[in-house]
Amino acid sequence: MDHNHINPFDGNLEYWIEEGKRMTADRQRRIARARRWKFDTTAVHGLYDAKEALERNNGSIMEPVYLSTAQVYHNSAELEAGLAYLMPNWCYTRIANPSNYFLEETTALLESYGTGLEASCLATGSGMSAIRTATEPFLVLDDKLPPINIVTTAKVYGGTFQQFAVRRGVEQGMEIRWVKESTDLEEWRRKIDEGTRFVYGEFPSNPSVELFDIEEVAKLAHAFGIPLIVDSTCASPALTRPLQWGADIVVQSASKVFSSNGTTIAGLLTARKDIVSRIGCEEMKGDFATWAKFWPFRDNGPALHPMGAILTLNDLRTLRSRMAQMSRTAMEVVSWLQEQPQVEEVHYPGLESYHAHDLARRYMQLVDSEERLYGYMLAIDIRERNHEDSTNARKFYDALELTYRATDLGRIKTVATLNSISTHQQQGEEGRALASIKPGTCRISVGMEDPADIIADLEQALAAI
Repeated sequence: MDHNHINPFDGNLEYWIEEGKRMTADRQRRIARARRWKFDTTAVHGLYDAKEALERNNGSIMEPVYLSTAQVYHNSAELEAGLAYLMPNWCYTRIANPSNYFLEETTALLESYGTGLEASCLATGSGMSAIRTATEPFLVLDDKLPPINIVTTAKVYGGTFQQFAVRRGVEQGMEIRWVKESTDLEEWRRKIDEGTRFVYGEFPSNPSVELFDIEEVAKLAHAFGIPLIVDSTCASPALTRPLQWGADIVVQSASKVFSSNGTTIAGLLTARKDIVSRIGCEEMKGDFATWAKFWPFRDNGPALHPMGAILTLNDLRTLRSRMAQMSRTAMEVVSWLQEQPQVEEVHYPGLESYHAHDLARRYMQLVDSEERLYGYMLAIDIRERNHEDSTNARKFYDALELTYRATDLGRIKTVATLNSISTHQQQGEEGRALASIKPGTCRISVGMEDPADIIADLEQALAAI
């Protein structure tokens, strides 16, 4: 907040409202400037500039961490205007914080990059809290509408499956309609009706790297006046920007490639302005992420710690270059894995043999380039004696040395996990079947190491079978 333009002894409410308008206009000016930059420049600078550094942050070149729970106000008039959201302020860190704003503003610019759309973002304490914050407002009771149902691809992360199937389905009695074949538009069309509150998909899905036609599914959702929500954690805006193709809301587990250092749990919710929805007030539909921040997020409190926001932002600055290297390395690893007799199948969108490669080519491309890249995540099915066995997969997994055995992904270090006993353990056999997870499925998140070293580690591990 620029106090150089303020008379701290002025207790007139209208004065502070006008000051809020000036601050908002200045922010819009900086947004307009940033929208003229290339992706990497936007990722490096966001809306923070030398003027803000000098006037607010003692000249700090890098965005500061505001380790404070609340801000002080000049007087009761400023307090009233601030807490009524009549002027930009952060008031209380459960609701907002300057450090979080730095991350949110940059993310909104990157998710809407090259689209001509306006967007806003809300940072949350985890990817799962971002999903809940993005979906909950559409699930309110409304006697004028049919019973609630949710239409979602079955190829989703295990935690998302649990949030929908258990928290919404079992505990709240909502109908969850699973789309088993994500590429089948007719299946999506059959399951969406007047009771559907939102449509949800992962692109690509974790861990089976399944895709769906974002633009066509968005059209199906919008025909019923409901939003499409897309989790694009494993693509990131460096490869895919779902808002460009008609999605209304994008969620990211920023714990992954956004903050590949592995020190931070964080989530991001980015929404374009004027989302499609039959539910909610005009304020909610006009600027969903900002409305969510000031109302349900404020009440539910899944806030991101300011230190986590800055750690994430610092990694975000190099997102494009990291995604490029990790994706190129993943393609080399995939090409080698295809030739190994111990591997029954390799799942990766970049393979021409991949069943949805045409969708991958349409939607996945390194931003500001002509290069087609397909991400850092792949999955392999280890060849077993039968489809219920995991003996060979466990031998391979336990023999890994350079590659970390963990449930994480999107790291600068290569990480692998056996999904049937980790990410999708709680789903049971039926849930794993819906997500196409076999006992011998191993997800590999390729890091920044030299491809030859990753391949050498996989080779010695496969030799243990």
